[in-house]
Amino acid sequence: MAHQAHAYHMVDPSPWPLTGAVGALLMTSGLAIWFHFHSMTLMLLGIFLLLLTSFQWWRDIIREGTFQGHHTPPVQKGLRYGMILFITSEVFFFLGFFWAFYHASLAPTPELGGYWPPAGINPLNPFEVPLLNTAVLLASGVTITWAHHSLMGGNRKETIQALAMTITLGFYFTFLQGAEYYEAPFTIADGVYGSTFFVATGFHGLHVIIGSAFLSVCLARQIQYHFTSNHHFGFEAAAWYWHFVDVVWLFLYISIYWWGS
Repeated sequence: MAHQAHAYHMVDPSPWPLTGAVGALLMTSGLAIWFHFHSMTLMLLGIFLLLLTSFQWWRDIIREGTFQGHHTPPVQKGLRYGMILFITSEVFFFLGFFWAFYHASLAPTPELGGYWPPAGINPLNPFEVPLLNTAVLLASGVTITWAHHSLMGGNRKETIQALAMTITLGFYFTFLQGAEYYEAPFTIADGVYGSTFFVATGFHGLHVIIGSAFLSVCLARQIQYHFTSNHHFGFEAAAWYWHFVDVVWLFLYISIYWWGS
């Protein structure tokens, strides 16, 4: 291999952006086919291709950053800026859903009965499962911070324990939200209330699942001694993402569950 006279990472050609895009297309097209024609084949194929792409892409990045030494300080700085911009784009993604909710709820139209929640909607009690879910996510924010401080301090055992607790709380949150959806007295088809509720909370739930997967990879890497106290941006990125998910949930709980009910 030729000697590299600079600290930057010249990324090798990769097929994973293409396979990821194809997987996303198949999954979203398959969702539409499932909704209208009750066939899950295309959707499952898309999900399988996305999972395979995620595994392969993560494998390549771990190899580049951990074993080949490509993630030098300037490269890590670029990755930090990239993650910050990505989370900023996610903030605006959710801002659109909050905009739709407040546009409908602050000035309800005559079609909605002139008040909020609309006529015929029986909203969920914000002090039951939603409040428990809030406590679960806030607790996970504490445990991920504990994991970060333990990693910085070189305490490997506590890092693994705190990460495992965070992942468990994340999956518990997903379970509770699934049960809540199953028992909800309204559906996504119930006008603007159902649409804004299920789209906003559903996309947040998807982000929790993605964050749980992100943290699970970090746990596996920590068990295999991939992280050191001064070289662990993969974990940092996951922690930033998880804190973002926590903050979005607080706004969702206050706006849609509590005030909106």
